[in-house]
Amino acid sequence: MAEYKAPLRDMRFVLEEVFDAPALWASLPALAEVVDAETAMAVLEEAGKLTSTAIAPLSRAADEEGCHYADTVVTTPKGFVEAYKTYAEGGWVGVGGDPLFGGMGMPKAISAQVEEMVNSSSLAFGLYPMLTSGACLSISAHASEALKQQYLPNMYAGVWAGSMCLTEPHAGTDLGIIRTRALPQADGSYRVSGTKIFITGGEHDLTENIIHLVLAKLPDAPPGPKGISLFLVPKFLVNQDGSLGERNTVTCGSIEHKMGIQASATCVMNFDDAIGYLVGEENKGLAAMFTMMNYERLGVGIQGLASGERSYQNAVEYARERLQSRAPIGAQAKDKVADPIIVHPDVRRMLLTMKAMNEGGRAFSTYVALQLDVAKYAEDAAQRTQAENLVALLTPVAKAFLTDAGLETTVHGQQVFGGHGYIREWGQEQLVRDVRITQIYEGTNGIQALDLMGRKVVGSGGKFYQSFSDEIRAFANSASDLSEFTGPLTAALDTLDALTAWVLDRAAANPQEIGAASVEYLQAFGYTAYAYMWARMAKAAQAGEGEDFYASKLGTARFYFARLLPRIHSLAASVKAGSESLYLLDAEQF
Repeated sequence: MAEYKAPLRDMRFVLEEVFDAPALWASLPALAEVVDAETAMAVLEEAGKLTSTAIAPLSRAADEEGCHYADTVVTTPKGFVEAYKTYAEGGWVGVGGDPLFGGMGMPKAISAQVEEMVNSSSLAFGLYPMLTSGACLSISAHASEALKQQYLPNMYAGVWAGSMCLTEPHAGTDLGIIRTRALPQADGSYRVSGTKIFITGGEHDLTENIIHLVLAKLPDAPPGPKGISLFLVPKFLVNQDGSLGERNTVTCGSIEHKMGIQASATCVMNFDDAIGYLVGEENKGLAAMFTMMNYERLGVGIQGLASGERSYQNAVEYARERLQSRAPIGAQAKDKVADPIIVHPDVRRMLLTMKAMNEGGRAFSTYVALQLDVAKYAEDAAQRTQAENLVALLTPVAKAFLTDAGLETTVHGQQVFGGHGYIREWGQEQLVRDVRITQIYEGTNGIQALDLMGRKVVGSGGKFYQSFSDEIRAFANSASDLSEFTGPLTAALDTLDALTAWVLDRAAANPQEIGAASVEYLQAFGYTAYAYMWARMAKAAQAGEGEDFYASKLGTARFYFARLLPRIHSLAASVKAGSESLYLLDAEQF
């Protein structure tokens, strides 16, 4: 496996040259004193050094070793405790955290790049700080001031970790039917009882305490999702002076034996009258959870991107060195027995697909992250609302499309290696196994597609979509010197506009059209959104000097528009085939 090198030059290009993020930060008073271009790059350079030297070298051995479980105790693979301590001491767990409680206060557009680097280094390792950051976000937004003061500083410092305890063996995505119960106590606390599954980082040896955020129902709660409350349940109770008290009655029943992310402890957690504290209001736990969902779902999308980036770095190094056969036009390396496989058309197709999807994904995830920053920090209410609507629309696309692309790019990377890609020691098969979960957790990609189509497009009467479409069209109309790219971008947008109108019309008469169209619609949306990103990157690259970096950008942009964007035509045909063919068989006929 090639040594991981953080793509700092590309991150800088996206932040500064494509989106001019420093100007945006300067326009937001809450960020103007926190970050500028120089600070941002200093942060990213340090993160790049740490992830490439302290975390990436652990990935292969940690996958082989996995986590260990014995009598409720979970230990992580060799080197993880030390690496996590180094990561935490650098302040990276709280990179986007509230400075009032010890966080760095960096905007999401910066923490998104850090997330990519740590997940490229080791997706399994990156899950531990990711879950802590998500828990901190919910606590910061919804918990009482006393809970914030008591828990956030140690969580941001990485001394304590966090977990999100949502689903149960019978529930899956349908959280409205959870059975975990919380009984109110005279002192204002609650006694929480129930079993939660698939809990990432529910138990481990990286920190001295783990703070669980648990969805549960009160005795008089209304049925369904409206009856869910959120509770903070620590592994060890915390005394008034901040010291650790006795062990709470929450234990790990087992860890899952998984396809991938072997070094991440995925736990079954048992709560037996465990002491917990209400976060937010009674029966409004899902609202509290959804505060962090947009951040976490973007974060999962970034995991797909991160896996694709690591796969590409491995594959391109291998393709430059592996000698096999001669180029179609004749020998290129005449002093060698064969040419490097990078001369072959199919290898180039795979590498360029990986490169185009990775760089498009980095631009898109950064774009969504910038919208999150505007939604959080803008002082103008209209500006915040516009950004919030964009985030609502684009989050399911970011989660699903980036992770679908992550699987495609890791498989391409494995294919470039040929038989060696199927052998464990090269590391490519690990990337395929690890990234597969990203299409499943934080809401399966089918659920994301339903969210996009049902809630965000149909649910808003097309309003959220139209705003994004108008932005893309305005850019295309303003860039007359980019007709090579804006022409196909406009054509793709016309296709997506028509597709959106078609589904809106059909769904009014037949609600099954939403689910029937959703997955292919999301894919068509994703390719069109990436076309917008690539047109913007092409504009920035044309403005650059004639160096290899910009030439590479323009060449990759041309490949994207020529070979990948046309996929939307088959997707549009599938959507317009309607729902009828899905219901031609009775259940017994399958």
